[in-house]
Amino acid sequence: MKKYLLFLLGLLTVSCSNDNFSEQKNIESKIVVESWIEEGDYANVLLSSSIPVTDGIDSTNVLNHVIRSAKITISDGEHSEVLRVKNDKNRIPPFVYFGSTLMGQAGKEYTMKIEYLNRVIEATTTIPKSVQLKSAEYIKKNATDTTGYVFVKFDDPVSEKNYYQIATKVEGEEPIFVPSFYGNLDDKNFKSSAIEMQINRGILLFPKTKFTPNFTDGDLIHVKLRTQTKESLDFWNSWQNEIVNAKNPIYPSNTSLKSNIKGGIGIWAGYGQSNIILQTSSKKQSRFE
Repeated sequence: MKKYLLFLLGLLTVSCSNDNFSEQKNIESKIVVESWIEEGDYANVLLSSSIPVTDGIDSTNVLNHVIRSAKITISDGEHSEVLRVKNDKNRIPPFVYFGSTLMGQAGKEYTMKIEYLNRVIEATTTIPKSVQLKSAEYIKKNATDTTGYVFVKFDDPVSEKNYYQIATKVEGEEPIFVPSFYGNLDDKNFKSSAIEMQINRGILLFPKTKFTPNFTDGDLIHVKLRTQTKESLDFWNSWQNEIVNAKNPIYPSNTSLKSNIKGGIGIWAGYGQSNIILQTSSKKQSRFE
């Protein structure tokens, strides 16, 4: 099993007594939610209970805090779906709740209700209209370099208010899209509607080796431009600030992360999406448009 640790493990380090996962201990802990629904795709939810700061963070301890017996209902106000759970061995925790009938549509509002033991956790989000990526390029400072960064272009609609997130996934190395470092954007800060910017690799896991923000020759990179809500932007900006302050994604400096989860902590996010697949090459820059 690949030893991946998800972003929101940083949220798990809250002050509470040791959690042996009995009902009493779960009452004392918090429910950690990482959940999203994208335009043209179905809902995904990851559930855990909070891990005390006094406990060690390793794959065994993470598995002990996974919640896989909750009832999760997603609704768009007209139709609803109870999510199923599957085992994804590429992830830790490896259990993902997923939808298969209620597909995300731009402009719609989606509610999530989680029922677990005697607890009810709720959240609401909206999927913004997607904005298309125009191009993505792999750029190296010098021709002899073996690493580089991604340079993206897109047009911000002048008549619309948009918040963005740029995320990447390296094929064979990352099981999910990782928000790029400083890749959460508010269009109020744009000087032009024609956006051109460098993207650095974001942090997915507790690194066993020194983290570098670069991509590497030979990488097959999935590049995604997401439109998101202001609540989602605020969450990811606060998460990024925790990483910067603590310099470690597993132990954030405090637990003041923004959240739109009622009865728990984390995020329920609706995203518009546009994707480009980029094959890097050691001989020349490559672009798939």
